[in-house]
Amino acid sequence: MTVQRETLPRRRLGSSGIEITTVGFGAWAAGGGGWAFGWGPQDDEASLAAMRRAVERGVNWIDTAAVYGLGHSEQVVGRLMRGLPAAERPLVFTKCGLSWDERTPMVQAKRILRPESIRAECEASLRRLGVERIDLYQFHWPDESGTPVEDSWAAMARLVDE
Repeated sequence: MTVQRETLPRRRLGSSGIEITTVGFGAWAAGGGGWAFGWGPQDDEASLAAMRRAVERGVNWIDTAAVYGLGHSEQVVGRLMRGLPAAERPLVFTKCGLSWDERTPMVQAKRILRPESIRAECEASLRRLGVERIDLYQFHWPDESGTPVEDSWAAMARLVDE
């Protein structure tokens, strides 16, 4: 089904050349409850309906993170992406750097930006989102594990090059 999108103001995202609407869709709440910073139980179908409506209204990017719902928000965004024709899919922004233990979901995630964890998180996010590339990949929080920031940025640069 082709959707007639409304026109929203756009701005260039830094020096990337990507044009994004001035309003995006934040998918934190779509992660649901059952984890340290959850919004409580959420209905996936209601989350998907809200995302679809935002896209219909012209929003061209969705922000999520691996840690939102311990991966669940990315899965819901992935369902949206798979349900839209390629030309109508919004840009996907997600984040890395928060590592959690699924056995203790109510414990705050650790802030880790080691090169190997960045790569592993990126690969897991790609799988959950069902996409071949992430349009904007961000560090969620500064590292607290002692990883030099230069190592973290080098890992991110390698992902961009791929």
